Amino acid sequence: MEKQRDRSVSSDATDVAEVPLDIVEIGMERLDTIRRLNVEIFDDEHIIKTFDRDDLLMLLARSTGSVVGFKLGYQLDADTFYSAKGGVRSAYRRNSIARALLYAMLNVVEQRGYERFVYDTFPNKHPGMTVLGLDEGFEVVRAGYSTQYQDYRLRFEWTFGDSPS
Repeated sequence: MEKQRDRSVSSDATDVAEVPLDIVEIGMERLDTIRRLNVEIFDDEHIIKTFDRDDLLMLLARSTGSVVGFKLGYQLDADTFYSAKGGVRSAYRRNSIARALLYAMLNVVEQRGYERFVYDTFPNKHPGMTVLGLDEGFEVVRAGYSTQYQDYRLRFEWTFGDSPS
């Protein structure tokens, strides 16, 4: 199996961060890095149900040599990309790294030809993603209570052609 090199993502996305930031697309050989970050950020080993997904995209954010965050998603249907999970290490929050990761993923997804980008969030558990979605002009397209997560869930949607601010 040939080792995939990390691929840099548009530097435009990293311009919003308030710290030096590099965002790269990674392959499955770097999944352990995502797993470690997920445990540190969410205190949870569960990331997504399966990594055997069409058009799986995994991004890592690095600042001054340290891995500081991640974002991953996959094809939901032919027109829609789903951002499944992402997070930023607590010491690096409030530096617009989550926004930079969102922009980077939106850039890649738009280049891949999707019409829509969606993500779900739980506003009581992760209010920052709710604020970010509203701040960026995403539309709330679904709201309901999740018995699995014992919290309300909001689905945000971005339609390409309406590029984020």
